[in-house]
Amino acid sequence: MLRWVTRGTLVGAALAVVAVALTGTGPTRATDPVSTPPARAAALSTATTALPAYTASIRTIDAALAYRMRYSWRSGCPVPLSDLRYLRMTYLGFDGLAHSGEMVVHRVYAANVVAAFRRVYASRFPIRAMRLVDVYLGSDAASMNADNTSAFNCRRTTSGTAWSQHSYGRAIDVNPIENPYVSGGTVEPAAGRSYLTRWPLRKGMLTWTVRDAFHDIGWYWGGSWSSLKDYMHFSSNNR
Repeated sequence: MLRWVTRGTLVGAALAVVAVALTGTGPTRATDPVSTPPARAAALSTATTALPAYTASIRTIDAALAYRMRYSWRSGCPVPLSDLRYLRMTYLGFDGLAHSGEMVVHRVYAANVVAAFRRVYASRFPIRAMRLVDVYLGSDAASMNADNTSAFNCRRTTSGTAWSQHSYGRAIDVNPIENPYVSGGTVEPAAGRSYLTRWPLRKGMLTWTVRDAFHDIGWYWGGSWSSLKDYMHFSSNNR
């Protein structure tokens, strides 16, 4: 595809800090990168344990990786393998533990994507899985049904014949089930119907912190579109 204020309350001798959501009210324009409403704050985590350090790497596509990617890339795709980069990045799983994920994006965006996911990780935003779509034999539907966060996949658009932005390595889908694609009565993946109500936020639904992380690298959010909603989708060109 595709803000909280704290108030300290003294109870007995213990001080509890409670995070309360404060929503933004400013409109988001589909013609601009993900806009940040003026009245909002980043989500605060109640977790007190320190996260393991964020680590990331960027490398070219070698022969072994090219073989792994035989489902997502083939002759005739709009970008050569030499223009793609393989990323390894730490993410926080739904189990509350740090994991090493993988993703392929266009080389032009590799460093910025790593930086965006550093902020996502630091905010303790949970990601279900981060694997190459080749694990699912290149099937976008299977990847979405697994709630997999992914980027490159040489395929056509959801409802057309043009190349998807994923085919160029300039689009990323995050937690597809919690952030579904919605067009008329179509919801993909089907399990995303449970997340059509976008407030209050539930685990895995995109937060302002995540949206800001991509906004700040110049990317756009499909959840701001008016013709349809692609809540999982971020892209470099608003397509």
